[in-house]
Amino acid sequence: MNNILFLFIDYWWFYAGFLVFIGLMLALDLGVFHKKEHDVTFKEASVWSIVWVILALIFSFGLYQYSAQKFTPEIANGVWLEFLTGYVIEYSLSIDNIFVFVLVFSYFAIPSKYRHRVLFYGILGALIFRAIFISLGSVLMQFHWVVYLFGAFLIITGIKMVFTSDKEIEPEKNILIRTLKRFIPVSKELDGKNFFTRKHGYLAATPLFVALLFLEFTDIIFAVDSVPAIFAITKEPLIVFTSNIFAILGLRSMYFMLNGAVDKFHLLKYGLAIVLTFVGLKMVWLNDLFNGKFPIVYSLGFILGTIAISVIASLIFQPKPKLEISKSELK
Repeated sequence: MNNILFLFIDYWWFYAGFLVFIGLMLALDLGVFHKKEHDVTFKEASVWSIVWVILALIFSFGLYQYSAQKFTPEIANGVWLEFLTGYVIEYSLSIDNIFVFVLVFSYFAIPSKYRHRVLFYGILGALIFRAIFISLGSVLMQFHWVVYLFGAFLIITGIKMVFTSDKEIEPEKNILIRTLKRFIPVSKELDGKNFFTRKHGYLAATPLFVALLFLEFTDIIFAVDSVPAIFAITKEPLIVFTSNIFAILGLRSMYFMLNGAVDKFHLLKYGLAIVLTFVGLKMVWLNDLFNGKFPIVYSLGFILGTIAISVIASLIFQPKPKLEISKSELK
């Protein structure tokens, strides 16, 4: 599909309806199911993860049916596969966020019962920033040189991911948090579920807000990789936007479901690196090799296969535990 099928000027009502639906789901989530702060159990997180995946699949089916009636079954099939591939890419790349969630909550000692609240507002902010990035990307992608630029960036990022070791994050050194402290006092103590508190008569940010701010900042960094990656699959802003949203909304539940087990997927970063390199190659080489469009079925199969292999390999080849030898044992 060389031309944009779902122009915003013609489908603004679809975007509006989609956002209303997402808003209702988020209101239901926070206002009903999480009205009272509590520890999110594995069962609860699993149910919500399944719910978001099912909603994404229902949406893709509805998009297929509409496209088949509006255009042709062949175009509808392409739209459906592009959405699924984009959704898989975004969902897979979002796993990196989970590692950051674990480190940030541990660093700021955020109680588990307040983590859902932080993630709720964090992902709400992420939706806004993704919408901005996608809007900019849809404009920039009209210039062919930008396609090659994004592709080269993804290839470099993928290769860099393989050779860079995991480092402990240091929020205190983050420029955003240092800037925050210049304008508002930061309390070292929590005040329940509040993001701000009164300290010596002044308004101060609690660790909950600092953690939220850091998560927002890291999501912007991740979006720099993920948004160009999905534009390698489709040029349709509507598909890019909706697949991004569904992937992000399922991120919170996936965190609570995988929390405590993320260290077991130590080889996953190599799978993600291969995926990023692959979509980069699509943009700079493979699409041109296949007369402008690399087969979407092959893309989906390669991405799913790569992620599955890296997860299975992580579970089979567990790293050896580090031995800690005390001074008395050395004597």
